[in-house]
Amino acid sequence: MEQIRTENLNFSYEEGIKTIDNVSFTIEKGMYVTIIGHNGSGKSTLAKLLAGLLEAESGKILINGKELNEENLPVLRNTIGIVFQNPDNQFIGSTVRDDIAFGLENHRIPQPEMDPIIEKFAEKVGMTKYLNSEPTHLSGGQKQRVAIAGVLAMKPEILIFDEATAMLDPQGKAEIKKVIRELHEERDLTIISITHDIDEVAESDFVLALNGGKIALMGTPHEVFADEKTITDIRLELPYSTRLGKLLAKHGVTVKNHMTMKGLVGELCQLHSKM
Repeated sequence: MEQIRTENLNFSYEEGIKTIDNVSFTIEKGMYVTIIGHNGSGKSTLAKLLAGLLEAESGKILINGKELNEENLPVLRNTIGIVFQNPDNQFIGSTVRDDIAFGLENHRIPQPEMDPIIEKFAEKVGMTKYLNSEPTHLSGGQKQRVAIAGVLAMKPEILIFDEATAMLDPQGKAEIKKVIRELHEERDLTIISITHDIDEVAESDFVLALNGGKIALMGTPHEVFADEKTITDIRLELPYSTRLGKLLAKHGVTVKNHMTMKGLVGELCQLHSKM
């Protein structure tokens, strides 16, 4: 079922310079979508437009068939949650519990109903034992998991990660990617991840590659990464597993499932067992 549609979307910060240029695409409910592109390609601007934080100059955004406009914004905003780059900028409460509770309080959820909701989503992101901890005592990855729990507690249908791992160390990035994968496996959320992590892109269902505010490529990871010329032209790279698969092919080892490391390693193990 179609959940998001953009039609000829345009946006400019400066007159005459389009940040988003005639962008049209559709996203089905439950998909894991990644948006890629070099710095300045329009990724974060597109995320903010989809979340209703910026207003399009022209064109349309439809969420569940309703146009994202001033009239529908209050209702549709409750449909979408967004997690930003810097987890330190997202903390409001003095403890993890208070922070997750903040959005619930704004929605006037009665206090007796809050605790089960807080505990449910803290558990979902693996932060139950930190509920009474001060945010300053958490690692970057833990802070970002709390931010995700706070958004999930609002029960959005669409969850946008706006380069949510960009400021994290390798361990923190791995933690958040694991949370995203687990949320996707449950299939009750549409996930949109704006990312520079090409290996994360390889695990998604659908990819939008932006360049100069336009869609340069879109499709499945396999379809997008098959166009090596365009990928190179827009200053992106293939996933490591794909590059390794191509290197193996030069040495006479053909591996078909090289879009992810898991697929590549699995196929290599099968080939080894047949030797």
